[in-house]
Amino acid sequence: MQNIPPVTRALLIANVLIFLLQQMAGDWLIAQFALWPLDGSRLFELGDGSVLRVAFAPWQVVSYAFLHGGITHIAFNMLALWMFGGPVEQALGSRRYTFFYFVCVIGAAFAQLATIHYFKPGDFYPTLGASGGVFGIMLAYAMIYPSARIIMIFFPVPIPAPIAVLGYMAVELVLGVTGTQEGVAHFAHLGGAAAGFVLLRWWRAQALRRRG
Repeated sequence: MQNIPPVTRALLIANVLIFLLQQMAGDWLIAQFALWPLDGSRLFELGDGSVLRVAFAPWQVVSYAFLHGGITHIAFNMLALWMFGGPVEQALGSRRYTFFYFVCVIGAAFAQLATIHYFKPGDFYPTLGASGGVFGIMLAYAMIYPSARIIMIFFPVPIPAPIAVLGYMAVELVLGVTGTQEGVAHFAHLGGAAAGFVLLRWWRAQALRRRG
């Protein structure tokens, strides 16, 4: 952990600690801090049989990104954050990287809220996970290090980072449009990547104007 830049290290530690807290606190954390849809409220049964009324709250557009649905969920997100977050933080600097990460997290939240509100208005389920921020970081890595090659777990051959990341995004888009993989917030992932893309392009445009 000593060689991991400070913000990436802090995010890894925070996510793991909160995941451990989830195991002790049960569904109460999900009821309060997961991202719930904008439309109305519902009764949510906790693991101990008690019931809470859950609804959207403003803090959830950030807090949901520190909750995870299981060991596989957090393991994949933290692996990707460890792989891509460090190099991106080194390139952007810690302060700008922190801002970038949370813009991606919030962008992912807005994309998910809009998807449910406009396309799945009858659905009412929580969204959780760091994937929106992670997808933004992955896209930033591909943009900052276009000549880098990465190995995907499901395709163990070195692939140019832009091709690998854009290919992964294309799969997410297909799965989201077709509804093939229910229970995964594909458009939140894409929303995080889109927010990161816009912000990075804006920063680059600002830098070019200053040089000009």
